[in-house]
Amino acid sequence: MDLTERKKKILRAIVDNYIKTAEPVGSKILAAMPGMDCSSATIRNEMADLTQMGYLEQPHTSAGRVPSPAGYRLYVDELMQDYRLSVDETQSLGQVMEMKIQEVDRVISQVSKLVSQMTNLPAVAMTASAGAPTVKRYELLSAGAGSFILVVMTSGEMVKNKLIKLPLTVSDQDLKLLSAVLNASLTDLPWEGFTPELLERVTRSAGPAAALVPVIVDYVTHVLKEQQHSEVYVTGQMKLLGQPEYRDVEKAQEVLSTLDSETLANLPATLPASARTKILVGPENIAKELRDTSVVMTRFDIGEGMQGLIGVVGPTRMDYAQITARLSYFAENLGRMFGKPELPPSQHEETGDD
Repeated sequence: MDLTERKKKILRAIVDNYIKTAEPVGSKILAAMPGMDCSSATIRNEMADLTQMGYLEQPHTSAGRVPSPAGYRLYVDELMQDYRLSVDETQSLGQVMEMKIQEVDRVISQVSKLVSQMTNLPAVAMTASAGAPTVKRYELLSAGAGSFILVVMTSGEMVKNKLIKLPLTVSDQDLKLLSAVLNASLTDLPWEGFTPELLERVTRSAGPAAALVPVIVDYVTHVLKEQQHSEVYVTGQMKLLGQPEYRDVEKAQEVLSTLDSETLANLPATLPASARTKILVGPENIAKELRDTSVVMTRFDIGEGMQGLIGVVGPTRMDYAQITARLSYFAENLGRMFGKPELPPSQHEETGDD
């Protein structure tokens, strides 16, 4: 059975109408829409075909239809039209952008609150390293008998240093040798790459300063883990209760119990490095408790090897075009605020599975 242009037009009209009303859509409603130049009987036949093809579902004995997850996916990938923000929306969304940046975490948490307010849905915002952080360079500087300063430059262009005191004396030459060994063996590796076999080889090559290796590796591992850690902010979970889909208290509690930082911290794993925006529809979500919901998320550059991610969680009936436009607005402006201008996104970029 072919998915004709008329079927696509009818499917798009059903999704658009269901997003607005949360009520099953019947053929009479569609036939009365402007530009729908076919009879109710023809529309009923097309709706029956779309149901058989898996794009629509018929709840209970209602004569109307609602979109299935496959219908939403087709809508997101091919049928939804771009949403243009109004002047009022742009002004409201831009208010938070006028704040002076003092701390990344403070800005991200405030953005999470505003996204939730403007979409009337639970919002998530987080920061994370753009990739697994590594060490680019080590420097060991003598600080007197029995102490030295360890300087570490990470892949995020971040410099960390620590004064280390030990009950032994090492010469400047010993420190230079150890620096050379570390730079030759323990750079461009994530902390998981510091295997016992590798550390044994480094220790054997370190000469008189071999006793320093475990202390250095312990500190470096801590630095890399710290940079890899995501800060996650979840706001507006109770807004779900205002959606018709969650009038059932048990269903609402099931979803609300999963809208925490631990569950949502896994979302970046579904966003490929090449994508800036992604939409997960229903069953495409990782957590089984979220499989009756959809997620829209967008990332932006913070700089210093860090990225931010903002997104919303809501019913599969959410207005994908409007929400994608609003999140893209935030991402573009946040990218500029942090000094990393974003490239304009391609239409509905990376919304499907990879």
